[in-house]
Amino acid sequence: MTLQLRRFDAPLPDLNGASILVTGGTGSFGRAFVRSVLARWKPARLVVFSRDELKQYEMQQDGTIGSQECMRFFLGDVRDVTRLETAMRGVDIVIHAAALKQITAAEYNPFECIHTNVLGAENVVQAAIRAGVRRVVALSTDKAANPINLYGASKLASDKLFVAGNNMAGSVATRFAVVRYGNVLGSRGSVVPLFRRLLDEGAKELPITDERMTRFWITLDQGVDFVLSSLQMMRGGEIFVPKIPSSTVVDLARAMAPQAAIRNVGIRPGEKLHELMITEDDARTTLEMDDRYVIEPAFGWWDRSSYQNDGASGVDDGFVYASNRNPESLDAAGLAELVAHADPASTATEELP
Repeated sequence: MTLQLRRFDAPLPDLNGASILVTGGTGSFGRAFVRSVLARWKPARLVVFSRDELKQYEMQQDGTIGSQECMRFFLGDVRDVTRLETAMRGVDIVIHAAALKQITAAEYNPFECIHTNVLGAENVVQAAIRAGVRRVVALSTDKAANPINLYGASKLASDKLFVAGNNMAGSVATRFAVVRYGNVLGSRGSVVPLFRRLLDEGAKELPITDERMTRFWITLDQGVDFVLSSLQMMRGGEIFVPKIPSSTVVDLARAMAPQAAIRNVGIRPGEKLHELMITEDDARTTLEMDDRYVIEPAFGWWDRSSYQNDGASGVDDGFVYASNRNPESLDAAGLAELVAHADPASTATEELP
């Protein structure tokens, strides 16, 4: 199919006067989120919380970001709950984007992965409750659904912690939700910059781990808007999943460089042929909306009527949302357009090497 790019920009919250903190705020998502918020609203404070002083310095040198009076840059690690509590004082909204995300690195450094992705998530939950934060949205991944690698398993554990955080909050008004989406085209470490770098260096072939492999795709701007609209919609405990297209990785490579050969390098440890965002078991508590799915929490107080009033309905028995069974499967033209959205430096497909 050709591309029909969803915007996910409704409903949006009113962030004027809000105090917002983004963990992992110097990453690809964090920078895009900060830019979007500054362009749309006038927050009272927008806090970038990360452990990389160089990236914070580089972000401060960006005139559209560093010159804003609302900006704050806090050095810290989500492994340090005391530092998190200090940073969250007076904060209304937390977007949790900090994580160790590389599958191979997580397999080789499992203790580090657990400390950041699981214990760090626990720290964010506890600090947010103690600081009286109103809303927390945690970023997850399709690899957390039926995980086969440590990264996915750690993000599944993280998701469970944030959902359970709504019960842990007790009488405190803090509410937690999760957004789960697929591969972010154009983000640091994603396949599009890798292919682009190889092509710029004169490569005549592109590496593919398996020609059958399929993936979900979302652009960085879509991801930011999806987080913002989910922030507005959330009641506490939901896992929001966007309706996004998928394709084979081979088709993506051919859309970017139709003249390049494909080199099969073999599946890496912990890598799936196809990604999954909603399992058959999750489907029993999943609602479908026009642009997203909502996996409901198993809370006694949960009431789905507010979503039903917005047109949501349950999915069919046996429903599975997988990259190889996705009705929104992109053809070459759609992929080329998606790459152009995600990678503004790219040109039309026929002009690529």
